[in-house]
Amino acid sequence: MTKQPQLPGAGNHAPIVSSAHLAQSSVPELSEIEFAMSIAVHAFQRWSVRGMMASGVADLSPLDVLVLHVVNHRARPKRLADICLMLNLEDTHTVVYALKKLEKAGFVLSSRQGKEKYSETTKEGAAACERYREIREQCLIASLETLNIDREDMSRLAGLLRALSGLYDQAARAAASL
Repeated sequence: MTKQPQLPGAGNHAPIVSSAHLAQSSVPELSEIEFAMSIAVHAFQRWSVRGMMASGVADLSPLDVLVLHVVNHRARPKRLADICLMLNLEDTHTVVYALKKLEKAGFVLSSRQGKEKYSETTKEGAAACERYREIREQCLIASLETLNIDREDMSRLAGLLRALSGLYDQAARAAASL
């Protein structure tokens, strides 16, 4: 039986947090998660922009890259509301701006079906997503394999993060009513 590697941060330790005052609660581990999410978000955004640059596409923001991938998802046209829902974004104007930027760059095409506006990737947009996937395999997946992290653990972590996002959404609604 192969011993699983001890993940960084696992076990008995002082919490690694950005704000000690937030860790002074009944659940200091939540502060650890918040700090880890902040670090991960910034690293992911840096990667997504640089991965797209390595794919031959410059001048896209992290949101532009995400919107492009969401529009390309399953090669079906998407409505603005669907894109925002998939990305859990309330600020639709930021997605509208990203779509306009991607359309101007030739990666996205917009059309109307009745009152609804739909966006889909062009051949160039789909090709950019495919090149990004190849760069991702080369630069990210190859390195991930060396960590020997159990894929089921990764899937459970993704589920935990989705559950926490719902908790944070509910807390945001509650805080807005105070």
